[in-house]
Amino acid sequence: MGRSKRTVNDDEQSGFSAEERAAMRERAQELKAASRRSGHAKREEETNAVLAKIAELPEPDRAMASRLHSIITANAPTLTPRLWYGMPAYAKDGKVICFFQSAQKFNTRYATLGFSDAAQLDDGAMWPTAFALAELTPAVEAQIAALVRRAVRNEEGADGTG
Repeated sequence: MGRSKRTVNDDEQSGFSAEERAAMRERAQELKAASRRSGHAKREEETNAVLAKIAELPEPDRAMASRLHSIITANAPTLTPRLWYGMPAYAKDGKVICFFQSAQKFNTRYATLGFSDAAQLDDGAMWPTAFALAELTPAVEAQIAALVRRAVRNEEGADGTG
């Protein structure tokens, strides 16, 4: 008795979408590039890489990422811009605190601003760690600025120094 071959597409076989696999490849490239940098040059190169990635994004994600970059860097100047899975992110002492995900890159209906566990935005037994961004109104920008300041303040206070 012969066995029939079952065809499985890459998404089913790996469990990851094409967009997710591309993001993982970008992350591997980011790690390789980061290992070659050091000091002030590293921060400058990473900032330039983030700005270049923002410039590559299609609208409206480009405008949103650009405005988020301004809000985050103004409200948390201690954070270092860097790429994380091919998207803009902002880190402290090598740990990503917050990040932007393009709607178009991941084929979703909205962009996302996310916070890692290093942000320590803990609030009781349950709290949000990612926010859907449909539009950046002045009220939304104020909320983002407050969240970023809180994330950095909590992160600095976590080791007893803040």
